[in-house]
Amino acid sequence: MKAIYQQGAADAPVLVLLHGTGGDEQSLLEVGKALDPQASLLGIRGNVLENGMPRYFKRLAEGVYDEADLALRGDELADFIRQAAKEYNFSLAQVVLVGYSNGANIAIRLLLNDSDHFKKAILYHAMYPVENVPTNSLSDTHVFLSFGRNDPIVSLADSAYVQEIFTSRGAVLSTVWTPSHQLTYEEVEHSRTWLTEQ
Repeated sequence: MKAIYQQGAADAPVLVLLHGTGGDEQSLLEVGKALDPQASLLGIRGNVLENGMPRYFKRLAEGVYDEADLALRGDELADFIRQAAKEYNFSLAQVVLVGYSNGANIAIRLLLNDSDHFKKAILYHAMYPVENVPTNSLSDTHVFLSFGRNDPIVSLADSAYVQEIFTSRGAVLSTVWTPSHQLTYEEVEHSRTWLTEQ
């Protein structure tokens, strides 16, 4: 996987930046700096291409995931982050997953399926149309979620389902609503405040 790492303060969070469809490892660097200027930043490029645009996993159609590929790529991403932790000498306990759209979607996979290692996330405009998800407790998991009231990609039902996945497993949630699917200054600011309280 192609990635970029920017070292921050030793005791600060490590923000793992996961872009939306068509983005790359640099797409969320400015968001990361806005969230915490002291944080280390690890931007990772998805290694699946859809019409030439990087993504983190394949889909069969809009809003229909290739669940076998999601599982494969999720494990691959988790392993990559673990390797980066060794290479750059940070603890997985410092990691905050920061995902937008497709990046937020694969972050949900990590939070659900590797909950021992990944316990904090900022998820902008996520959806997760997967029925069979682990039922383990996420009571140690803290998640900031933002959704769009008139999001053309993530429906209100999709947004409600993501919240239900986390609330039914006991995760500690903070939720903010925005106008659409576009990432806004306001939601980044809300998530920055949330991060300082963690």
